[in-house]
Amino acid sequence: MPQSQTPFQADPDQVYQPAEDSFLLFKVAKQEIRPGDRVLEIGVGSGFVSVGLLSSCCLLVATDMNPHAAAVAHKAGVPVVQTDLTAGLCGPFDLILFNPPYLPTEPAERIDDWLELALDGGPSGRDVIERFLNQIPGIISPEGRVLLLISSLTGPDEVSDLIRKNGFESCTMAEERVEGGEILMILRLTIPCR
Repeated sequence: MPQSQTPFQADPDQVYQPAEDSFLLFKVAKQEIRPGDRVLEIGVGSGFVSVGLLSSCCLLVATDMNPHAAAVAHKAGVPVVQTDLTAGLCGPFDLILFNPPYLPTEPAERIDDWLELALDGGPSGRDVIERFLNQIPGIISPEGRVLLLISSLTGPDEVSDLIRKNGFESCTMAEERVEGGEILMILRLTIPCR
């Protein structure tokens, strides 16, 4: 006889909740989105950004590696794939949104829980951003745009170099100073015209 399984219970304490970075990304995404866009939000967290955009595009899909985040966003009405960044997705997507883990984090500082996935950017703060930039050329439409949130803690010049190395142009769409003097920035990435 099969064993009964207890249904997965999402723990909201293990999910990144909307904060200044989420609000800034949503504000810029709302201005950028077009009715015919196929939208991908990577690292959906609570679903705050995606929920606010669902009625503004023709298709929206989100991803998150964290099973708690995927469950919370799904419950909020967001179509979610639990995966690492873009793994298993085909595209093409016209608008890709990403508020990556960007805090510089040394191995000794890690606490190894699900919430940490939303925060830990590796020693430079750019580890996940670099992996993301390597993956998006395979899933973005030729006229597609990417909105990438970064922080002054992440090394904006180094991020710009990574963007160029991956074949994209970028411009800053918004900046906001937050507590502690950190500056949040939304970069808009596009594929240069050939």
